[in-house]
Amino acid sequence: MTVTDEAGWFNIPWDGWTDLDLVRAQLDGGADPNSGVRIFEKPLHVAAERGSPEVVAELAMRVDDIDAEHRGRTALWVAVFEGRLDNARVLVSAGADPWRIMMDGWSPGRLSLASPTPDLFPVPSPEIGLSEAEAAAVTEARRLITALGGFHYDGLSVACVAGITAVEAAVRLEAVPVDRIDVEGLHEGVPEAELIVGVTDVPGGCVITQPWGYTSSTPGVVRRVSSGTVCYSMYSNPKGGNSGRIARDDVVEFWEPLSVHCISPDAPAEEILAAHLYRDHPVAFCCAGADLRLTDARPITGPADIWRRLPERDYWI
Repeated sequence: MTVTDEAGWFNIPWDGWTDLDLVRAQLDGGADPNSGVRIFEKPLHVAAERGSPEVVAELAMRVDDIDAEHRGRTALWVAVFEGRLDNARVLVSAGADPWRIMMDGWSPGRLSLASPTPDLFPVPSPEIGLSEAEAAAVTEARRLITALGGFHYDGLSVACVAGITAVEAAVRLEAVPVDRIDVEGLHEGVPEAELIVGVTDVPGGCVITQPWGYTSSTPGVVRRVSSGTVCYSMYSNPKGGNSGRIARDDVVEFWEPLSVHCISPDAPAEEILAAHLYRDHPVAFCCAGADLRLTDARPITGPADIWRRLPERDYWI
């Protein structure tokens, strides 16, 4: 039969991939097990990320090729990246190849060596292991994420700048000292709050933070502090999720929230590793990108070493 929206995957809600009866009904009604899921295309890839093991097993039995790639990665790669070990085990049991080379050398099995479960798959050869630099990156990611701990960051912006002090950052921003500051008032949105930021020295550079707003992540801030260095920034918009900018020597680029969907198929190996290690940890990602080795969350959440008022200007350019 011809697969229509009603007979395909269009009506599966984003949380419906755990419902075996629903998925099985779509398949029996003519939905293509190999394609047709909105922008993500392959049902098995979507199920590997957010489905139940039962749904993954059902689709694995029906697809033409369990190792079919979408945007350079297999469903097994997606499961490993997202930490879905239950789904990864189902896929391997169904015949998926954990050592199939993809994503600049990051096979699903090799990517798992950088995860909290490096023994997920038997390693066929010692040569497949992580390099010294990759192992060091894994160790630092675990240390940094643990050091920052869990904290509420909705509404917060942060800029992590490599190689300069808090005072130098303030000079580059032409920011002036704030004599007295009512932090609670700033959280409540007083008129001057948008132009006040905290700056703190940390090992490797400094952190610019605004716990109540977006200013620290704006192009006008990150570009000015990035001259001769690099700045990673983000803003956690309570209404729109996380977004950020990376500035290198005055040139600003946008970065998206870390997920399996935002990694380019031709991304370099170190970028893929960072996306995996800091998935769901965007603040730690910014710190690591600038090679800042924080020992706690105080430079992010405050109180800052110094508070500074930015001059009036358009920070979106």
